[in-house]
Amino acid sequence: MSPHGCRDLIRAVRACKTAAEERDVIAKESAALREAFREQDPRYRHRNIAKLMYIHMLGYPTHFGQMETLKLIAANGFPEKRIGYLGLMLLLDERQEVLMLVTNSLKMDLNNHKNQYIVGLALAALGNICSAEMARDLAPDIERLLENPNPYIRKKAALCTIRVLKKNPELIEEFQEKAADLLHDKNQGVALSGVTLMLQICQQDSAVVNRYRAHVSTLCKTLRSLLQGGFSPEHDVGGITNPFLQVKILQLLRVLGRGNAEASDIMTDILAQVAANIEGSRNAGNAILYEAVGTIMGIETIGGLRVMAVNILGRFLANRDNNIRYVALNTLAKVVAVDTQAVQRHRATIVECVKDADVSIRRRALELVYSLVNENNIKNLTRELLDYLAVCDSEFKPDLTAKIALLIQRYAPDKRWHIDSLLQVMVQAGAHVKEEVVRSLIVLITNVDDLHGYAVRRMYSALHQHLQTAEASLLSAAAWCIGEFGEMLPQGRGGALLEGEPPVSASEADIVSILEAVLKRPKLSVAVREVVLTAAMKLTARLPSQVTRLRNIVERHKGSVLLEVQSRSCEYSRLLAQHTDITPQLVEHMPALDEAEYSRNLAGTGAAAAAAGASPTTAAGGAAAAGDLLALG
Repeated sequence: MSPHGCRDLIRAVRACKTAAEERDVIAKESAALREAFREQDPRYRHRNIAKLMYIHMLGYPTHFGQMETLKLIAANGFPEKRIGYLGLMLLLDERQEVLMLVTNSLKMDLNNHKNQYIVGLALAALGNICSAEMARDLAPDIERLLENPNPYIRKKAALCTIRVLKKNPELIEEFQEKAADLLHDKNQGVALSGVTLMLQICQQDSAVVNRYRAHVSTLCKTLRSLLQGGFSPEHDVGGITNPFLQVKILQLLRVLGRGNAEASDIMTDILAQVAANIEGSRNAGNAILYEAVGTIMGIETIGGLRVMAVNILGRFLANRDNNIRYVALNTLAKVVAVDTQAVQRHRATIVECVKDADVSIRRRALELVYSLVNENNIKNLTRELLDYLAVCDSEFKPDLTAKIALLIQRYAPDKRWHIDSLLQVMVQAGAHVKEEVVRSLIVLITNVDDLHGYAVRRMYSALHQHLQTAEASLLSAAAWCIGEFGEMLPQGRGGALLEGEPPVSASEADIVSILEAVLKRPKLSVAVREVVLTAAMKLTARLPSQVTRLRNIVERHKGSVLLEVQSRSCEYSRLLAQHTDITPQLVEHMPALDEAEYSRNLAGTGAAAAAAGASPTTAAGGAAAAGDLLALG
């Protein structure tokens, strides 16, 4: 026996323990509904359609009952029509041909002069599912209802018009003035619908924007009355009068003021009032302030008003609600292109957001910090980001490391700071430093003659302190520097210490020992092993007292299973054994490199590999070979 009403069906479905039981209950109920529809009993038709809608919401087929909804719509009573129209909106859509059969019933209900709620049902249904043909046929009736004396019907008609215009943009000309007339309506619900309709028309036809600019004063007057009006229980939300209408007016003002100085001047005063008077303690106020900021930034405003808008966003950043903070960061990311100086005042708060527990806020704040960096604040911001890099979550480190490295490369005020900062990044998050960053650092050090001694001392100290924890980026960069300029490490050979530089005590034996220690590291990467071998080879011409130990390091890898390592070991060993007279010339210091030309060569190598159809592994090998040129000298 099937349930008698929709509530009974819901209870029966909820009582099912398995999906099979639920399917069984639905199958029995569907069979009972089919039988009831065949009997054509109008007394329980609305109850059956209610059950049919519930079955549809559960995802089961309900096509067999679509015609019954049309019969309910054609009934005379409001209860039947209400269920019928609800069923129409749920069970049918604009692509189904059966929808055309309801056009006549809709037309009759739109012209119902006795019951406003029946007219509202018809307008709501049209606004949800009407097709282009239905919209075109019923547009004259909807246009007439926009002038209906009943505000309930005018509001519904304005909202229905939005759907009509989406389906038939050619009808915009007929509705554009009627939409503007709704701004003068005393009923705030109708005014809200009118503003929404005007926004839709402006989005669809930009030519109408110029005509609507004549109504900017009216919009400002309405907004001022909402701000200064007394308490209205009917429209009060959290102590704010009709925030929905205020938000829509601000959105429309943004569209009308964009690119037009005259319209922007008219709305400047009211925007300042909104920014100054609306309290941001509740969501309703925050919504209005957010739209006000968007409008201020979107029109032709003066600098003082923009500063006020950015200060509002700064208050949002201090809010405990993560949603509000995320919205503020999103908006600031757009604002920074318009007024960077105003956003810079909130730099400290933005940097604090990089340390937030919410990963989405951290990522958005990091992107904003990246936009704020310039030559004047790079040192402070990098210091704060490096402090956070040391303690941030592991999943956030790759993004943060890449951003810091890019900022250092782009805005470094001097070469020494550039070297120090990238070295600190490699110490703290070396596993996430890309190979391109290491290469660019090596090119930088090669090209700055007066910092060769400083760079090798800093690299040696970092490697000595973090030998057990250093990642491949630090190991390869430090090994390259030691191989290239290792003779400058013993005291007195590398020139005078720079201001603030700590002294480094390293003998020639210590230099070789640290290379040996690197090679003993477990799971040492092939690339680092290759660089260390090359460094040892170069040092044979620069540290005469350690030639024997250095030769042992080179020859030790003749039997390596790694082809490239074995090849280097054999070639270097042969040079040391048979060609000692030319070895010093072969391992001379790297000449200065043209960074732009070097970048082009790297790009050309990758492009040639791709053109030749090289596999990703081969292409990567080509890039590594290009990098090896730095080490081979």
